Amino acid sequence: MRIAVASGKGGTGKSTVSANLAQALSETQPVVLVDCDVEEPNLHLFFPSQNTQHPVTVDNPVIDTGLCNGCGDCGRFCRYGALTVIKGKHSFFPELCHSCNGCAVVCPQKAITMAPREVGVVRIQEPSPTLTLISGVLNEGEVQAPPVINSAKRRAEKEALVIYDSSPGIACPVIETLEGSDFCILVTESTPFGLHDLELAAGVAEEMGMPAGVVINRSDGKDGLINEYCKQVGLPVLMTIPFDRHIASVQNVGGLMALEISGWDVKFLKLFTDIVTILEACE
Repeated sequence: MRIAVASGKGGTGKSTVSANLAQALSETQPVVLVDCDVEEPNLHLFFPSQNTQHPVTVDNPVIDTGLCNGCGDCGRFCRYGALTVIKGKHSFFPELCHSCNGCAVVCPQKAITMAPREVGVVRIQEPSPTLTLISGVLNEGEVQAPPVINSAKRRAEKEALVIYDSSPGIACPVIETLEGSDFCILVTESTPFGLHDLELAAGVAEEMGMPAGVVINRSDGKDGLINEYCKQVGLPVLMTIPFDRHIASVQNVGGLMALEISGWDVKFLKLFTDIVTILEACE
């Protein structure tokens, strides 16, 4: 089973939900937690332990100037503006390259080959015998997050139970994270902004044909806006986490509610069983 945790905006508590759900599940079964927020991964803060690093590379074109005749076919083919040819001279912008290999295919002189370039790393930790944390980390200055996300996800593709913690928003990195997931947990908060961004994230899950449910975080007990919206669109509210000083104090020092506050491990296990029930009803 693949469960993605997403939100329309940052700061709603995605990582909190992901980390605590993984911790609670790891008490009874093996689970893999994948941090797909590769621009700002933070799940390692909840699970300090040794890690191994594996580079992530993408293929970029290398032009043999001895073979190139400056025809410009490669630049005309590239729809991303990564490769341009002006007056027979090439300009290449690696951050824009999508590694499609098209420029090499269309080159009549066979002057272009593809070579790997490192864009990030995947870090693997084993904080406990039943919990594995895989974190994608995009190199500073890089803009193409999907290759790093995809590499991190591939490290867990053979595992039975995987939780993906996505980046905030609804852009390409989120789509890459949600792809192939069985269920999406949408984390929100009871504010007008929270509702607006929940609507966006729920729309993405619906467009991808993915069952979803909502977790309301930092609730002040006035959740009418969120509950009404969820009722209208048929989204179940799976859990409500209160705006609580004790919870905040545990999280602020890298602690986990499921470990340090009585009863929360049971609540996160119920969150999982509710997801299983929804998926069984969809079959």
